[in-house]
Amino acid sequence: MSQIASILKIQKTDISFEETEVPNLDQIENVLKNDNDITHIGVIHYETTTGILNPLEDICNLAKKYKKILIVDAMSSFGGIPIDIKNLNIDYLISSSNKNLEGVPGFSFVIAKISELKKCKEYRKSLSLDLFDQWKYLEDTKGGFRFTSPVHSIKAFNQALKELEIEGGVEKRFKRYSNMQTKLLNGMINLGFKPLDLKIYQGPIITTFLNPKDSNYDFDKFYNLLKEKKCVIYPGKLTKENTFRIGTIGKINDKDIEYLLEKIKESIFWNNNL
Repeated sequence: MSQIASILKIQKTDISFEETEVPNLDQIENVLKNDNDITHIGVIHYETTTGILNPLEDICNLAKKYKKILIVDAMSSFGGIPIDIKNLNIDYLISSSNKNLEGVPGFSFVIAKISELKKCKEYRKSLSLDLFDQWKYLEDTKGGFRFTSPVHSIKAFNQALKELEIEGGVEKRFKRYSNMQTKLLNGMINLGFKPLDLKIYQGPIITTFLNPKDSNYDFDKFYNLLKEKKCVIYPGKLTKENTFRIGTIGKINDKDIEYLLEKIKESIFWNNNL
């Protein structure tokens, strides 16, 4: 988000935190108090680098208090974690056709207040990502895309939305993801693995585990052994800790987690001193 703003030469203020920390609300408020030039706040709801679920409601309240336009990146939360867009007074929420909605990649979408969306016309800086122009074209042509439509992704998205409704909506999907994450976490701890401690901010979609402190451990070998058993995990992204990540997202259930745990147990080739 910061890099995009830099490339488009949008004046910005970055407020950064450690990888395992949630945004410090006092620090954010202090910046808002002392910089009247700030007009918008951009925040990532669910951080998949670690699995942190950021305190969206608290940040929304700050945006309201200081009358700032709020942009929420909900790529990894929308559809799988309940978000009350209206009551939180979110101005723009951005997500995509895959992830928690369980469609296929191909396009992103924005849920926005029309009153704010119309203002984009005044400061747009991109042709292909001109949100106002695309919205106006959708309105004028009853759903048309300015450029080639991602027809296959849209049809898959339509089916994915039907399946979300059949499942019982976002609340039910959130419950399924949460139950799988709990089963995964308990199973991994029983196998001797240690999760990255995110305290109450651990979300239900990505769980980060510390690499075993054993000289015989090798992530690539562990990864390939699991891949041979049709299980794929994520390498870690942290810079301070060596980790790997496991997702509990998509069209899977408790039985899939049980299968994964079984294959992980079979793939522990190093000493049991984790």
